[in-house]
Amino acid sequence: MQFINRKMDRYDKMGGDFDMHAGGFSELIGNEQIKEHFLHAISSGKVSHCYVISGEDGLGKMTAAKAFAQTLECQAEPANRPCGVCHSCTQFLSGNHPDVIFPGHEKPTVIGVDDVRTQIIGDIQIKPYCSPYKIYIVDEAQKLSVQAQNALLKTIEEPLAYGIILLLTTNAASMLETILSRSIVLNMKPVESEAFTSYMREKGVDEDKIPTLEKFSQGNIGKGLKLAQSDDFISMIQTIMLLLKTASKMPFSEILESIAKLEEYKLSIKDCFGFMQMWYRDILIFKATRDPNLLIFAEEYSAINKVAQTCGYNEINRKCKFPADAGAFVADDQRVPEIGKVWKNYDKGHRCAFPQSRKGVLF
Repeated sequence: MQFINRKMDRYDKMGGDFDMHAGGFSELIGNEQIKEHFLHAISSGKVSHCYVISGEDGLGKMTAAKAFAQTLECQAEPANRPCGVCHSCTQFLSGNHPDVIFPGHEKPTVIGVDDVRTQIIGDIQIKPYCSPYKIYIVDEAQKLSVQAQNALLKTIEEPLAYGIILLLTTNAASMLETILSRSIVLNMKPVESEAFTSYMREKGVDEDKIPTLEKFSQGNIGKGLKLAQSDDFISMIQTIMLLLKTASKMPFSEILESIAKLEEYKLSIKDCFGFMQMWYRDILIFKATRDPNLLIFAEEYSAINKVAQTCGYNEINRKCKFPADAGAFVADDQRVPEIGKVWKNYDKGHRCAFPQSRKGVLF
């Protein structure tokens, strides 16, 4: 069990589209409320000791956390933070800041109690090396076991003045209520159409691809960029649409085979479930309203209308519910065979213990 302190490991954790030469909140697209919250906390000196940043992958959770950490540790005058050139910013942008720590975990699907005790609880007792704060950015916090969360709880309840913990999760409902109630919970949101289009243009994405990317990503910058970087964009979209239009008639084994083909385009299982959820959402909304203007997949009106006419509300709602539940349940790195049992149990009418949404977030 090791800290992720080596320069290359730390650099890998920087990830995303964070500008390694500038950094700061300028790299965060949209989510102005969260930017304003962090900046106000810094300027007023009212920084919480624990934040839960929640949202699906690709919305910028890590970018927001890194911008917050860099700004807090920057040595420049408050009005110029983060400056990008001071010793602290230079260390941070090189992925080698000793007081900004990215804890890792040995098991791919769970962050265990030993990981937390060794990399956070024990380490936080050591004062910062050269900064006012010691910041821990825990990615994939939805993987924290109950035991790990309980172990972390005491550190959150009795915080050290210099200690800050940022828990990044795709599912805040997986966190203990006792942790959420002692944290500032921030929800990342998809960006508006104008911001999405502008960002894709800046990244050099072909203009004619952007509307399709926005539709499939639903304003998720990271997801849109990943789709845009596919070597065979047209083939990928055709494969996705074929799956969506035929899934309702396919046995689960064939659905898995189709998802396996989509994995060739570097799409995750969660991505596939997300597309399925959007498709059945369209069918359900069209059946209820008969308004084609409300459809995400408006060009597939005929196929959507056909399913809406032949399926009842309960059947459509059930098909729509599974991708949403399963998308929250499975890990991004799970492969197709590992989720077969999940669907089979669900398909037999045995509701799986999927996490439910939880209220009480800040935004």
